[in-house]
Formats: sequence, structure tokens, C-alpha cells
Amino acid sequence: MPAPPDRTRLPLAVYVLGLSVFALGTSEFMLSGILQPLARDLRVSIPQAGLLVSAFAIGMVVGAPVLAAATLRLPRRTTLIALLALFGLGQVAGALAPSYSVLFVSRVLSALACAGFWAVGAAVAVSLVPVTARARAMAVMVGGLSIANIAGVPAGALLGEHAGWRAAFWAVAGLAALGLIGVIAAVPHTAVPTGEDRPQLRRELAIYKDKQVWLALSATALNAAAVFALFSYLSPLLTDTAGLAESWVPTVLALFGVGALIGTFIGGRIADAHLFGTLFGGIAASALVLAVLALTAHSPAAAVALSLLLGVTAFTTAPALNARMFNVANAAPTLAGATTTAAFNIGNTIGPWLGGLTIGAGWGYPSVAWTGAALAAAAVVLTAFAFRLHRATNTSRLVASSSATGHASRKSQSAEAVEAVEATAEAAGASDRY
Repeated sequence: MPAPPDRTRLPLAVYVLGLSVFALGTSEFMLSGILQPLARDLRVSIPQAGLLVSAFAIGMVVGAPVLAAATLRLPRRTTLIALLALFGLGQVAGALAPSYSVLFVSRVLSALACAGFWAVGAAVAVSLVPVTARARAMAVMVGGLSIANIAGVPAGALLGEHAGWRAAFWAVAGLAALGLIGVIAAVPHTAVPTGEDRPQLRRELAIYKDKQVWLALSATALNAAAVFALFSYLSPLLTDTAGLAESWVPTVLALFGVGALIGTFIGGRIADAHLFGTLFGGIAASALVLAVLALTAHSPAAAVALSLLLGVTAFTTAPALNARMFNVANAAPTLAGATTTAAFNIGNTIGPWLGGLTIGAGWGYPSVAWTGAALAAAAVVLTAFAFRLHRATNTSRLVASSSATGHASRKSQSAEAVEAVEATAEAAGASDRY
């Protein structure tokens, strides 16, 4: 039987980091609500304006590992403050941008700061809690993204409609300022490790030799791709296929965000005690929801209900995916957070691209749901392979521990080695529960 999850109260700093992620997520997603007035004001086409979204995604993919490596030996609190300040300045630059090119550069810089903050912030969040509360801590941070979809993006669209698109950037800059004050006040000081504990890039890069790390990253990317293959084209699917009026689209998007928040809460509560169970259940449920949506896309009621349900199933896995990566790459927490961020954004890029290919092939908007279902099914297969490898590794550790114990009974000088092996096996079991 798995041990019960740790119910220790999460420190205030974790919630402050979640608030900061809310600001980051609002900036990342709000362009979808202000794209048209922005394009008119800057006198560019809608596709050109849409490139601002791609610029942010690319900045996230590149920035997370690069900034994580560059700031490896800096105090984490100092790094968080610097990155959040840079992000806030990027929003101010966007609000004041006199041209499209300036806005484009400001989006790339904001994305770099966002990626670095997420990577370092995730490492800080898991470092402030016991291993049995990692998924709960990550649920708070992922919850910041969910609330950004529910409240931040619609609010940005409302500001863009009534006060101009620049007002949305000023609002996010204000949120970043609040987050900055919170980080300064609540995140504890951390000294830079010295001696043997001093971070070394070569040693941290060694995590990429582990098959489990690549399996975790691949499952993360596939899960994100499955969701965004559909989510990116949800609006035309709702209007052109399900026959809903355009006025319904914001409501359904908000429902998806509500589902995401519910799923994040559920995942944060159960993933620490049932990590692989949460991964299997959540990803498989997403595949099923996407397949049913593909079959029933012409029904307005089904499309609305399944959009909400997809938010629940997809985001139930998010805390577990993050916690799993930190477990298998425990020796390099900053790079673990960075590469997880990159994997999510790679999925966010691949999913819409594959969905676009199926639409371009003339298969209709329901094809994006089939695409998402196939990607989710592939993620289930990878997770099953990871679980099998995990069980085999833990079994070999326990056998080694048992053998060492027998040897210790014959030779007392090996007792310390036995205890070390047993401790390793016990730690492995505690960090990766089914």
C-alpha cells in the first residue's frame, strides 16, 4: 500500500510563485483575445500578428534550458527577482512599442524571462516541500496557468476591447510588479553551494543519459501536443462543425479553463501518492475524451461538455508529469524544471502543426480531435514503458539490498555499505510511488 501523501501546509513562497506564474501565463495566452485590434493598430496582417505567439513559444523552448544553465551557480532567489523584473520590463516595452518589430523583440525577451523564471521557480517550489508534497507544490504553479486561462485571458480581451490592446500589457506589468514584491518578501534567501555541492553543468547534464528522463520528457511533450492539437482549433470546430454562434466561444474557452483548474486540483491531491496511476488515468482519459469528441463534434452539447472534460483530464496529469521529472532528475532540479518547460512548449508547437496538416489535407476540424487522441495514446504507451522500466530498476535495487544484507551478516565491515544500499532503495520507493 502506498504511504499517505504529506498534508503539511505549503509555504507562502509557493503561492507567491503561483501568483507570478499567473502573470506569466496571462501574458503568454492573452494575445488570442487582442490579436485583431493589435493587428489594426500596428498595420500588420493577422498572420503576422499571430507570429507574436510563435515568438513567445520559441523563446520559451530556447530560453528555459539556456537560462537554467547560465544561472546555475547564482542564488535562486536573486535569479527569480532578476527574471521577474526583466519580464515586467518586457511588458512595459510591449505597451509602449511604436512598431511591430519592437513588440516582436519585447515578446521574445519576455518569453526568455518567463522560461527562466518557470524553470528556477519550479526548482525552488519543490525544494521548499518534502518529496511527498512535490505534486501539490507543482499543482499551485500549474494552477497559476489555469487561472490565467480562466480570468487573465478574458480580462485581457476585455481591456483590449474597451481600453486598447496596450492596456492589457500594462495590466500584466502590474501583476508582475506584485509578483516581484511577493518574491522579495516571501522566497527565502539561499546561499550558493560551495565545495562538492557546488553546481556543475557537466554533472547536471549527466541526467540526460538516463532513459527515464527522456521518457518523462517525451510523455510530457506528447500530452501537451494532444491537448493543443485540438485547443488551437477549438474555436472553428465549435462554430463550423458544432454550429455554435461565435458568442459561445469565450464561454467554452472559459469552461476549458475551469476544467483545467479542477484537474490541477485533483492531480495535485492524488499524484504524490499515486504518481503512475495519475499519469495512466489522466492521459488515457484525455485520449478517450478526444476520440469521443471526434465522433460527436457535430453535437453542440457534446462539444461544450467534452471541452470542459478535456480540461479536467489533461490538467490532472500536469502536476504528475512535473513531479515525475523532478523525481527522475533529482540531481539536477533546475535543469529538470527547464527541460520540462521546454517539453511542454515543444508539444504546444507540434500539436497545432499536426492539427493544421490534417485540416489542410481536407479531413475537416474533427480530424484535430483524432490527431490529439493518437498523440495521447502514444503518451500512454511511453508511460507504460517508463513504468515497466521503473519497476525493473526498483526490483534490481531491492535484490541488491537483500544480497548485501546477507553478506553483511558474514562480514561486519560491510554493514555501512548495506545501509547505504537500503537507504537508496527506500529513497527510490519514496520518490516514485505508484
